[in-house]
Amino acid sequence: MPFTEVGEITRLTPRTRVFEFGWQSWSPTGAYRLGETPPRPADANVQVICYRPETPVPAGTFQGEGLLAVDPGDGGPVSVFSGPGPTQVPSIRVRERGDRLVVSADGPVTRRDADGDLGTALREWARTIASGHAPTEFPAVPPMWCSWYGYWDKVTDADILENLALAERHGVDADMFLIDDGYEAGIGDWLELRPEFGSLERAVGGIREAGRRAGIWVAPFLVGRNSRTFRDHPGWLVGDAHAGTMWDQDLAVLDVTHPHAAAHLAEVFRNLAALGFGHFKLDYLYAGALPGRRHEDVDPITAYRRGLEIIRTAAGPDATIHACGAPMLPSIGLADIMRVSPDTAPRVRPKTGDLSQPSQLGARLTGAAREFLHARWWVNDPDCIMARPEVEAREEWAAHIESGGGLRGSSDPIAALDAWGLETTRRLMVPTRTDPS
Repeated sequence: MPFTEVGEITRLTPRTRVFEFGWQSWSPTGAYRLGETPPRPADANVQVICYRPETPVPAGTFQGEGLLAVDPGDGGPVSVFSGPGPTQVPSIRVRERGDRLVVSADGPVTRRDADGDLGTALREWARTIASGHAPTEFPAVPPMWCSWYGYWDKVTDADILENLALAERHGVDADMFLIDDGYEAGIGDWLELRPEFGSLERAVGGIREAGRRAGIWVAPFLVGRNSRTFRDHPGWLVGDAHAGTMWDQDLAVLDVTHPHAAAHLAEVFRNLAALGFGHFKLDYLYAGALPGRRHEDVDPITAYRRGLEIIRTAAGPDATIHACGAPMLPSIGLADIMRVSPDTAPRVRPKTGDLSQPSQLGARLTGAAREFLHARWWVNDPDCIMARPEVEAREEWAAHIESGGGLRGSSDPIAALDAWGLETTRRLMVPTRTDPS
């Protein structure tokens, strides 16, 4: 849809700030002064993977996805522009025109002028949007241990079992052990194992025998061009949809509106649940909401939400759905836990300078800007604790994790922790706060 003007702001001061709400988990989010340039994608691939690919932002423009707010900076009302809710998420733009700001959008938008500061306005907006879509209460979620930042995609079942034993020995209170990316034979071939990983049955058996819960990582809407699924089932893919390039291959999108693709998706999660997994970290979920030709003529957000509903049904009523790389507003009511920031990293700054890319800085800035969503839409996931000596500015990263109410998860090899890292990890590994901040 074309952009049309939906309002204007005439009260401007040197302290005026525009709050941009990013499309998905990794999309930068924050408030910026007029004249500042917010984070923008480093290249076309990042535009697809970390931003909203169909609506790149023109130069000299602020843009929020489903939400944009303007704080005049003079104590007056904050103007909040937003779309209708989870199923309709317009892009909303603001641009300076002389002595005023002009607001435009490519879909239906309402405006609310809210008394109080920006934080108050955002919390009230989140509460209003959640009404009728998200639960009214969020039980405390215990802490977890995750393989990713210690073992990356070379994780083995022996690594899982070793850290399970070390957690018990050193008093690291992880209720759930999450096997992240690296167990699978290929992106899209989730029930076939990388031979070097070992055995999922052995890993899950050890976790459950120790009285812990088992979790697993899946990117359910991605199909890598090197996968058996891509070769054998081209009819299961969304036509003309390109989900970017990762893992040294181009990525296609599973069409959940195709009955056979939908049955395959359900089978994957029924099988994983039967193995004993009860926590599912669903990653790269942006792919499910990419535009393209589908078996059924539905819009991308409808297709995305249908995909999550298929997964939830197949995984079972007691499963935990942990979303990442996920469109924010379209996930309301379908995700129990949501990553609210880009990936963290052992380094403070991203290699490319793009704050959607893995770094502590990007994760801190966007995670703090989205703290207002915790216990209103879902349980926030600010990403994992990393406290081993090689991690830059580990004290600052630990302080960021401690400041929020969201999910706590260690992702260090426990054997790599020194005295400070072990003490800090033990201290931070507490259940989530149940009250919104």
